[in-house]
Amino acid sequence: MTTQREITIGPFHVGGTRPHFLIAGPCVIENEKLALDTAMCVAEITKDLGIPYIFKSSYDKANRTSISSFRGLGQVKGLEILKKVKEEVKVPILTDVHDIHEIPRAAEVVDVLQIPAFLCRQTDLLVEAAKTGRVVNVKKGQFLAPVEMGNVVKKLEESGAQHILLTERGTSFGYNNLVVDMRALPIMQQFGYPIVFDATHSVQLPGGGGTHSSGQREFVAPLARAAAAVGCHGFFMEVHPNPDSAPSDGPNMVRLSDLRALLVELLMICHAAPKGIST
Repeated sequence: MTTQREITIGPFHVGGTRPHFLIAGPCVIENEKLALDTAMCVAEITKDLGIPYIFKSSYDKANRTSISSFRGLGQVKGLEILKKVKEEVKVPILTDVHDIHEIPRAAEVVDVLQIPAFLCRQTDLLVEAAKTGRVVNVKKGQFLAPVEMGNVVKKLEESGAQHILLTERGTSFGYNNLVVDMRALPIMQQFGYPIVFDATHSVQLPGGGGTHSSGQREFVAPLARAAAAVGCHGFFMEVHPNPDSAPSDGPNMVRLSDLRALLVELLMICHAAPKGIST
């Protein structure tokens, strides 16, 4: 079994033998109240359950299916809201970056810079994110074999990154569909960094709605249970008080009122399973 190094995110450590952690929040920042209310609710749940928590929301979704899709509030307003969440809820923050020019300003506010799956091979983006010294979370591309993430890790390491997360989020399986190969988790664990399972993007149906992506929320829990049993270190879930009204990724987001019960179930499996498995 490869030993995963521990990395620091805000006030806590993740990876290694540390407790499983959660990355969660609305897909995109819709307004300040929704971001704050959701973060506070999830923070209360995770505190009760003893789960380290990182708030996630995007100020811009640059890879939406349609040019008319809601992308967010933009970097300036979005980072203002993320900063307020960080200060008032007192949790670390994660957000996406899509271009090297976004990175310096984002790094001033957030604890984790996330590289979207479609951009995981963009060398310049990886290099600039690594140079900030922030934690870098890279989503495995839908088009990549998990072993190819070793090249991503090398780019980050050689650019100075010491704190890296790798996230599994499904693999393209024909048109408008994804499939999760759970072998990806132990394969990526061999690179020595904490592994996250993205339970909500893994049930996305990319472009399945014609001018927008669709999803199958009913499969979030079964796939998350499987990842817990295989031995991931953390879970990524987009959550929303009313996902059916959300302007982005609604069909695959977890309803906020269902989150606690799902986390309790996952913790039971995690306690019976290793955080890494021999390969």
